[in-house]
Amino acid sequence: MQGEVRLSVADGVAELLLDRAAKHNAMTPAMAAQLATHARAIDADDEARAVLVRGEGARAFCSGSDLNSLAAYASAWHFRNRVEYAAALRGIRKPVVAALQGWTLGGGAEMALGADYRIAAFGTRIGFPEVQRGWVGGGGASQLLPRLIGHAAATRLLMLAEPIEAEEALRLGLVHEVVAPEALLPRAREVAAKLAGFSPVAVQSVKAALRAAMESSLSAGIAYENEMNVLCFSAGDHLEGIRAFNEKRPAEFSR
Repeated sequence: MQGEVRLSVADGVAELLLDRAAKHNAMTPAMAAQLATHARAIDADDEARAVLVRGEGARAFCSGSDLNSLAAYASAWHFRNRVEYAAALRGIRKPVVAALQGWTLGGGAEMALGADYRIAAFGTRIGFPEVQRGWVGGGGASQLLPRLIGHAAATRLLMLAEPIEAEEALRLGLVHEVVAPEALLPRAREVAAKLAGFSPVAVQSVKAALRAAMESSLSAGIAYENEMNVLCFSAGDHLEGIRAFNEKRPAEFSR
């Protein structure tokens, strides 16, 4: 019943599995600590070039924080100093793909917001029910949602606490793709593998530039983008990209 977060790495892709299906993969403090540890390990592992995060079972990606765990903190100060699992996932430098199925709620939805590419199965329901329980989410929803889907749509999701279906999430731009449930994991792994095949310097620079666009002015963002471009050229992967183009073959990046 306690659950855990499992990490495996194969063929350039690190896979994070939220393994607590009996409780809709609700996150406990122990699972949050495991996720934070795995996040640091992924960033340090050159073999892990992209990340896939998913929940065990078909009923939920993650229903957020385990409510009994939230009630067990000794004080508000202890809660303030908790390991914030959505922030841990959002802080991974490498590209993150989230495979969403079933309930994706609260902190689970905030974890999804922290991913770079979100694929949802038909039947997925995404919501932010915190206001119903007496608090505001602490994993970034009130700041990320307006930037992703606009202020009006974010207000509706956060203040009315009504979950939306995968199709509406796609229309709003909250997810990038919606697929049949049986196609979810193959498609998510396909996208993660594609990202893992790119130059790590290039794809991580794109991620950094996109994140900068969320919180900087246009002129500052364009200047930052150019610095990322220079960084890529200094790494030298562009030479392999040019060779592969001229030789009419896929590029093979060694980093």
